[in-house]
Amino acid sequence: MKRVGWPRAAVCRTAAALMCLGAFPRLPAVSAAIEARAAETAADTRAGSPDCPAAAPRQVALPATRAALAAGRPLTIVAFGSSSTEGAGASAPDRTYPARLAAFLRARWPGAAVTIVNRGMGGQTIEAMVARLERDVLSLKPVLVIWQAGANDALRGADPAWFGALLDTGVRQIAAAGGDLILMDNQIAPRLPPTPASAVYGSLLARAAAIPAVSLFSRTALMREWGATGKPLSLMIGADGLHHTDLGYACLAESLGQAIANATTPVPGGRGEGR
Repeated sequence: MKRVGWPRAAVCRTAAALMCLGAFPRLPAVSAAIEARAAETAADTRAGSPDCPAAAPRQVALPATRAALAAGRPLTIVAFGSSSTEGAGASAPDRTYPARLAAFLRARWPGAAVTIVNRGMGGQTIEAMVARLERDVLSLKPVLVIWQAGANDALRGADPAWFGALLDTGVRQIAAAGGDLILMDNQIAPRLPPTPASAVYGSLLARAAAIPAVSLFSRTALMREWGATGKPLSLMIGADGLHHTDLGYACLAESLGQAIANATTPVPGGRGEGR
C-alpha cells in the first residue's frame, strides 16, 4: 500500500494542520478560510452523517480514558496503523478517519482538551509497527491508542503465528503504559476479501482484546452490517479496491467516535467487541 502525501499548501488548508502556518504571517484571508473549514467540519460532525448505513452501536471498554475525562485532564489519543490510518484514499488530511474522529470527539466533549495524533504509515506490517511503537506512540503518553493492523500482513501472506506473537508484544507494551487500547481489524474490500486466510488475522486481534483495558473495534463486522443495508461497497471503498473513500472514513469515524463517547459515559455493563 502506497504512503499518502499531500502538498504543504493543501495541508495548511485543513483544520487538522493549523500549526503548519506557524512559520508564516497570519494573513486574515487565510485564517478566515481555515476557520471556516474547521467550522464546516465541526458542524458536519455534530449533524451526523446521514449517508452512513445503519449499524448497531459498537462497544468498547475505556477505563483510563473515562477517568482522565472525569478528572478534567488533557487527553492524548494516538491513531496507530498503516495506510487506513494515515488516510490513503482520502481527498484531504481532514477527511481521514483520525481527523474526523477528532472533530467528532471535540464536538461531543466541548470542555475537554483532546489531541488526536495520526501515526499511520502506509504499507507497514505489524513487524514495522511494533518496531516504532515506543518512538511514535508510547513516547506521547497517550490515554488511548487505536491500533489498526493486519491488512498488509494479510496481503503479503504473513505467518499468522508470527503476527500473533508480535501483536501480543505490542499489546503488552501498551497495556504496561497504563492507557486504553482499541484494536481495529481489516476492512472488507475487493483486494482484501474476508476469506479464511485473511480472517485469521482478525481472529488474532479478537483474541488479543481479551484482557482488561483492551477492546476490539471490528471494522469487518461493521462493514458487513453496512453491506446488509444494500449500500454499494463502492461508496465506502475507492477505485483502488482497498482503501476507504471520504464517506467510508467518515462513517468509520462516526461509529468509532460514538463507541468511545458511550464508553466514557456512566453506562454500566459495557464490553468490547469480541471479548
